[in-house]
Amino acid sequence: MIDFATLQKYFQFSFVRYAMIVGILIALCSSLLGVTLVLKRYSFIGDGLSHVAFGAMAIASVLKMSNINYLTLPVTVLSAVLLLRVGQNTKIKGDAAIAMLSVSSLAIGYMLMNVFSTSANVSGDVCSTLFGSTSILTLDKSDVNLCIYLSILVIIIFIFFYNRIFAVTFDENFAKATGTKANAYNTLIAVITAVIIVLGMNLVGSLLISALIIFPALSAMRVIRNFRGVILCSAIISVFCAFAGMIISLLYSTPVGSTIVTTDMVVFLIFMVIGKVMRID
Repeated sequence: MIDFATLQKYFQFSFVRYAMIVGILIALCSSLLGVTLVLKRYSFIGDGLSHVAFGAMAIASVLKMSNINYLTLPVTVLSAVLLLRVGQNTKIKGDAAIAMLSVSSLAIGYMLMNVFSTSANVSGDVCSTLFGSTSILTLDKSDVNLCIYLSILVIIIFIFFYNRIFAVTFDENFAKATGTKANAYNTLIAVITAVIIVLGMNLVGSLLISALIIFPALSAMRVIRNFRGVILCSAIISVFCAFAGMIISLLYSTPVGSTIVTTDMVVFLIFMVIGKVMRID
């Protein structure tokens, strides 16, 4: 049973309200790009960029920057563009480039957090960064404002370039033949993905952010067969799972990131069953 009196008490605190706002916005943005990334088989890029963001975050922490996003965001965006360019190199395939950058970033980030530790609990800090256990509940107003501005920008870009993203997603060669600058839009998709990953690290951590992007899209694809329908369904699923996950986390003191991802996984299993039943009928 949901204890509404306890929830009402929690929502009196500004940091809980901030967490809900940020969580819902990140979930919405993740769902929009998730469909395109899954269909283009780019979903693996999320893991690589999240590990890069972890390394950049470690550097920002060592430098004692007032807002780590000022370093993490540009480094992750630059890495997204770099991965896209290197992935087109015949000598270093895309998956190999991502694996190299991913492992290197994780190793460097963890080493820096240990060697130049400013905390007595290094393991706890690393765990929080990787799994997002408490960081979503420590956001201040500037973090929330940055998330709101960037989320609105991502949504506007997606809506404005919807038709081009649709074309590049389903038939890149045909899009090029019709004059669409496919490489430019692929870069745009990679940059937006990097922005979402940096924002999402506060919600679910660097190791779980890919799940936030992939699961809602895969769930929607079990029952919906058109691109727009999948995007709308994915957005609803993602927002619901983020909200439900944070509510469960507040009530039962479970890790926020893991709870949200588990909720996404349960919803995916439900939609998979529904999809099979629909095909039988």
